[in-house]
Amino acid sequence: MENFDKDKYKRAKKQVAEIKGFYIHLAVYIVINTFILVNIYLHSEDFWQWQHFITLGAWGIGLLLHASKTFGFNVLFGENWEERQIQKYIDKDKKEMDRFK
Repeated sequence: MENFDKDKYKRAKKQVAEIKGFYIHLAVYIVINTFILVNIYLHSEDFWQWQHFITLGAWGIGLLLHASKTFGFNVLFGENWEERQIQKYIDKDKKEMDRFK
């Protein structure tokens, strides 16, 4: 039982560290992109050019992927995708083994 509690503590500590890492990433994203956009706004004649927003968009995609990993939602593969794929291959192997019996 003691090992179980230690494992739970380690998993919880790891999850908290991942959440903290995400929030640090989010804060850096906001600060840096605010600085970039304010600088462009003050020194550019035409602020609304798509080139000015490349960093914001590309980094934003990376931030969304980081959030999906941290908080456990997966937009690309859906819920329990990995488990379904594993079960699919287990079933496939089982069928092949039954065929040779």
